[in-house]
Amino acid sequence: MLRAAIDAEIARDRDGVNISNIGGWHSNTRMLEWGGEAARALALKAMTMADAQTVDARSPENSRFTWHPEMWANVSGKGNANQYHYHPGSFWSAVAYVDDGYDGDTDPTLGGELQLLDPRMPMVRMTAPDLRLRDGAGQPQHNEISIRPESGMIVMFPSWLQHAVRPFSGAGSRISIAINLIAVLKRD
Repeated sequence: MLRAAIDAEIARDRDGVNISNIGGWHSNTRMLEWGGEAARALALKAMTMADAQTVDARSPENSRFTWHPEMWANVSGKGNANQYHYHPGSFWSAVAYVDDGYDGDTDPTLGGELQLLDPRMPMVRMTAPDLRLRDGAGQPQHNEISIRPESGMIVMFPSWLQHAVRPFSGAGSRISIAINLIAVLKRD
């Protein structure tokens, strides 16, 4: 259902928009309007995930906040990527993979990994590049992680976290949906 809605939107708007994408197709951010029930269900899933990871410090038992979602689709082929960026104004961001584009190929050289970069670490490491903070298990923290997408996977992260997509070389088309969740006060 999501794929059919995306295909219909590509047919309606062949050019899409250029924001962080390097090649490929990027839809407008109105996917909740044109994506149908499947898009609304995905937004609800992301909002449920965000609720599970967020607490209202002034009202922990009954949050005063809800989420306003924005969604858009990305379709990438060989050589396409997304440059590093972040999503100002949003609290959480997520990416859902409709099709990873690998067509079952496990070759790690196909690229297309989601990169998450902690923007604090380059500043800390400028004067002492070999120092690392320890994680909860006492191991050195990485300032950049790489996630190889899988069809059906949803990755959620704070919107201030810089992220990018490495150049993709899979045989298929990578189809992903990006979601921003903007925190808004509930109306009484």
